[in-house]
Amino acid sequence: MTSSPAAPSKSSKGNFFEDFRVGQTIRHAAPRTITQGDIAVYQACYGSRFAVQSSTVFAAAIGYPTSLGAPVDDLIVFHIVFGKSVPDLSLNAIANLGYADIRFTAPVFVGDTLTAETEIIGLRENSNKESGVVYVRTNGFRQDGQLVLTLARWVMVRKRDKTAAVPPAVVPTLPSSVPVDQLGMAVPPIATSAYDLALAGSPYRWGDYAPGERIDHVDGMTIEEAEHQLATRLYQNTAKVHFNQFSEGQGRFGRRLVYGGVVISLARALSYNGLGNAFHIAAVNGGRHAAPAFAGDTVFAWSEIVERAELPGRGDIGALRVKTVATKNMPCDAFPGPSEAGSADAAVILDLDYWVILPR
Repeated sequence: MTSSPAAPSKSSKGNFFEDFRVGQTIRHAAPRTITQGDIAVYQACYGSRFAVQSSTVFAAAIGYPTSLGAPVDDLIVFHIVFGKSVPDLSLNAIANLGYADIRFTAPVFVGDTLTAETEIIGLRENSNKESGVVYVRTNGFRQDGQLVLTLARWVMVRKRDKTAAVPPAVVPTLPSSVPVDQLGMAVPPIATSAYDLALAGSPYRWGDYAPGERIDHVDGMTIEEAEHQLATRLYQNTAKVHFNQFSEGQGRFGRRLVYGGVVISLARALSYNGLGNAFHIAAVNGGRHAAPAFAGDTVFAWSEIVERAELPGRGDIGALRVKTVATKNMPCDAFPGPSEAGSADAAVILDLDYWVILPR
């Protein structure tokens, strides 16, 4: 018996490094409408307690549109937009290496539908010829075309063919920080007199923090296998390193890596203890996952106030530039972090530099 030739496959194995070109634009599939279920699952996974996102009554009292309820947590928006990009960018990724110039540009509410598209802004083949770094700018849009999030990141992607020719390296120049005049765009005018500090859970406003101040967020949260798997699927993140144990069992670590966004959300939730009125992430200047995290690891975090900035034309809110470091299986009362020699403490899994908004 002769076998018939295989039919052309209608499935996709994702893009490899040599498939990308600088200037290429990719529209990502599967628009996503945000529901109350997204809010509930996010709370169940991370336990975030910021009052503005937790209470429609609190949000309306300080100035958010009464008919729209509380704004969606900024990191839900991040996860959804990031997740849209994964099948086209990161399906064959080895690791997501870092972030820069992330800006939250408009509020998002339950019922909004998000879409995403990405421009390839840089490429650099690795010396081993087996992989390369892809630099991208991903933009997330609301159903009315309003830009709600823009982010740059760089990811190491496998090559399909080690001998494949690739274009000359292009490494984009990204800003070291987001300018102050681009912060606070997603926050309406706030009635600071109606901002109830007791209900918010913290007595400290913008002016109560000083550059150089360090805050141990004290608490720790253990990552359960089911939780990080649920989060990866919730945001439609198809990177096999996060949910395919069959393939990852044969890989470097022998198990699935926790999606880096899980660690970011855990660190943000932990930061409530000490930064309880930092109700909005305005921008992320830069960040990197210093080491992998796995189910069973307990995440701790500490923060340093880097800068306190007034926002042009805004007497109601101010911005703090914060550096948050997350660790695994190490409490942060000793403030572990990068050493003077540049090497990181073995327990550090996240180093994030970002701007938050507080009431004045």
